[in-house]
Amino acid sequence: MARERVLIVGSSTVFPFATAVAEQFGKTTTFPTPQIEATGSGGGIKLFCRGVGVGDPDIATASRRMTPGEIARCEANGVRKIAEVRIGYDGIVIANAKDAEQLQLSPADIWLALARNVPAADGDETLISNPHATWQDVNPELPDLPIEVLGPPPTSGTRDVFVETAMEAGCRSVDWIAALQRTDPDEYRAVCHAMREDGAYISTGENDNLIVQKLQANPDAVGIFGFSFLDQNRDKLQGAAIKGVEPTFEHIDNGTYPLSRPLYCYVKGEHVGMIPGIAEYLDALTRESAWGDTGYLADKGLIPLSAQARRQWQNGTPACGEGREPCTIADRPACCVITPTSGQP
Repeated sequence: MARERVLIVGSSTVFPFATAVAEQFGKTTTFPTPQIEATGSGGGIKLFCRGVGVGDPDIATASRRMTPGEIARCEANGVRKIAEVRIGYDGIVIANAKDAEQLQLSPADIWLALARNVPAADGDETLISNPHATWQDVNPELPDLPIEVLGPPPTSGTRDVFVETAMEAGCRSVDWIAALQRTDPDEYRAVCHAMREDGAYISTGENDNLIVQKLQANPDAVGIFGFSFLDQNRDKLQGAAIKGVEPTFEHIDNGTYPLSRPLYCYVKGEHVGMIPGIAEYLDALTRESAWGDTGYLADKGLIPLSAQARRQWQNGTPACGEGREPCTIADRPACCVITPTSGQP
């Protein structure tokens, strides 16, 4: 190993938080400021799982959990010591320009606006290519404005979670499609998750700041991105209410906002002790002054874990969930991922 700087890749949503910690880390320690790249959650995990060595990342950030397929790919490439740390929460927002009409949406509205295929008519079990051109076509109570949605690409964790929360919840509002989840899971997923490709949904890459700029230039358009970007641009943008609940810090923290999700940091155990600064960066990320209720990451838009959850991460008893077990990495509590062949973390 011959690299002196920690290399972090991954989620564009986590990027501002990881960057804030890196800048503080570079100022307050003897280690170089880590290099951070916003590749999207899927792209970052792919790079993370590529192998062990100076050319491969040390840490991947993600706005969703690593999947079993990704874990298997990691293991096949020699990456077998994977530690997962939940760092906080974020909400996915649908937002438009401050001077435009605020949208009041339901998951059904979202799915009918953005799905590739929708029912031909109420009660008709036939799907057709999405014909809806305006929000009013979707719901007579919505504005008569063209459906023009700027959002993340398929590699983004934001898009993954948006599809699994907003789109799938809307899809399930149609009874016969909801029934497919039991009778034909593959067809159910295809119907509920496929986004339209006729220009109504525009993939804008991993640069959420670009979406903010485009929304200012076009008040008729709406964008999909992480809550932190809305929070940092409240003077320019407003978030749509989902099922009557607006995207606010409080509503995400108490779980009432429907489109919220945990954020993760994955550490490559094989690199700890080989690349200098990994343990220290992880320590800096999980200090109360960073991820706590009054930490500087809250000022950036991170929704902190509860005080009880943070204490569990600090004393070594985090709730890890299926496929993970409590462990330590770099002398810090974490959830080690159980690899598919060994069955052990």
